Amino acid sequence: KLATDFPSEDIFLMTASPVIKAVTNFKQVSKTLEEFDVEEQPSSLLEKRYPNVKVIQSGVKQLKSDEHKILTEDGKEYIYEKICLCAGAKPKLIFEGNPYVLGIRDTDSAQAFQKNLAQAERIVVVGNGGIALELVYEIQGCEVIWAIKDKAIGNTFFDAGAAEFLIPKLTAEERDTPIECKRTKYTVEGSQEKERPTAASELGSALGPDWHEGLNLKGTKEFSHKVHIEKLCEVKNIHLQQEFIQLQRTSLTFPKEGKNAEPDQVLWPVYVELTNGKIYGCDFIVSATGVVPNVKPFLDGNNFAVGEDGGLKVDEHMHTSLPDVYAAGDICTAAWEPSPVWHQMRLWTQARQMGWYAAKCMAADALGESVDMDFSFELFAHVTKFFNYKVVVLGKYNAQGLGSDHELMLRCTKGQEYVKVVMQNGRMVGAVLIGETDLEETFENLILNQMDLSAYGEDLLNPDIDIEDYFD
Repeated sequence: KLATDFPSEDIFLMTASPVIKAVTNFKQVSKTLEEFDVEEQPSSLLEKRYPNVKVIQSGVKQLKSDEHKILTEDGKEYIYEKICLCAGAKPKLIFEGNPYVLGIRDTDSAQAFQKNLAQAERIVVVGNGGIALELVYEIQGCEVIWAIKDKAIGNTFFDAGAAEFLIPKLTAEERDTPIECKRTKYTVEGSQEKERPTAASELGSALGPDWHEGLNLKGTKEFSHKVHIEKLCEVKNIHLQQEFIQLQRTSLTFPKEGKNAEPDQVLWPVYVELTNGKIYGCDFIVSATGVVPNVKPFLDGNNFAVGEDGGLKVDEHMHTSLPDVYAAGDICTAAWEPSPVWHQMRLWTQARQMGWYAAKCMAADALGESVDMDFSFELFAHVTKFFNYKVVVLGKYNAQGLGSDHELMLRCTKGQEYVKVVMQNGRMVGAVLIGETDLEETFENLILNQMDLSAYGEDLLNPDIDIEDYFD
């Protein structure tokens, strides 16, 4: 966006990674919903397309905001007029520095995971967001103990009803053929042969929505699916084999249907003690417990206002608290008064929107013009795929921040679709759509124009009424 707005200015893109993430196959599904693929490309492609862009492959050592200067790991320094920090986030690991705990949030960590899984008989997955959900669904031939702190799976995206709708898919022996994935994959030349430096585990670009495509997620066992969910618990402790033997406590076998788990006779490399008192042995632990904004390289010597979630606070023009420093994506915290049906969530869609809008704001500022808030911040809207179902979430889809002042309406056809709307004072404020419902555009409009729907009552979700036609 900057390169098109300022064709004669020099634009530097600094990245620690040898590839860049590009948005491809972009489709505007509706006013606020967009679908796209995220693809790794060699940075030379970007420089070819925009001659005024230069990609500098180096990590950032320090930002000296008062001198408008940035120091890179390779000892160089660069002066900027304006800078936008888009350093993303890093995985929030349950235990730092434990070799049996793998964090997953980017393409490199997904590959490390695949290597380990090939030898695994049992793993423990901790976390309840999108990545944990997809991971558990995709893993075959390996026992999975899934520890979640909520009552239901997929809590960042769904409620208990949606979870119940999806659970049969988790244990189904026969899998649908996955929807064709149209992503081409780039690997970094030569990266397979030489081992990555360890610092790479800190960085890496975030996974796109179908990151597990093309990864062979198969363990050593012959069965396809074995998942046991431990609800309402977190990891209390992790014990290595030696420590565990000294503790003289009992670990459990994989629970069989309807029977209590028995003491386990097998010795495992590592043991997970849960807050509900149970202990399971496993080959390794996957920590898929979300991310923390990657602000560390920029804080030293700079007086940034930082949000409660650890991100750099930005105003409605994506401007941080320091002059000429902007931020976008996972690293920032939206500190403006949001629209009642929008909230920040560290997702690819928002990263793209924020990046584009930040460039617009930087341009307007440089030219002394004013700029209006981008329309994409009017309504929270996200489309993704879970368990091979299309999933659309709109507005306050989980009644976020509404307290008890709301009601829910549901329609569910087992194995086919799940529709939930969140109503407040007769108006629609959020929705979850799973399956091919074709309701996203209608519901998006109803949420945006806040029409009073109390007259329709339960009929709003009556399958015999063609609601999209009705509100056209």
